[in-house]
Amino acid sequence: MAVQLGVNTRNARLDAVEVTLSTAPLMTIRTLAPPANCAAANVGTVLATINLPSDWMAAATGGTKSILGGPWQDTSADASGLAAHFRIHNTAGTVCEMQGTVGQGTGDLQLDNTNIVAGQTVSITAFTLTDGNA
Repeated sequence: MAVQLGVNTRNARLDAVEVTLSTAPLMTIRTLAPPANCAAANVGTVLATINLPSDWMAAATGGTKSILGGPWQDTSADASGLAAHFRIHNTAGTVCEMQGTVGQGTGDLQLDNTNIVAGQTVSITAFTLTDGNA
């Protein structure tokens, strides 16, 4: 049997993610597959840059934590290309703290459109973290 955690512990772990990343982290949406891990160098072209709000995720409930105050947007995309992954960095944009895949209706982070054109508005439609060990 694998270790199992109660929902209160799972919620606390999820809420700690937002506390650890602090207020106003920087998200970039990029081309190409994500690097092997957050310690690896950035890859791909930055298509969109979003300064997340100071309270960027709702309080965890039921072992999940979702976007708060959305949709998150970049009102003028940095470049053109096919969005494939995201990275969330500290406020200074120097340390990767989280990364995942991007899709339209799929992926860890969901966009209204993954085929981005420079200057367009990029909107994140869904983003949910789910804690394991249930």
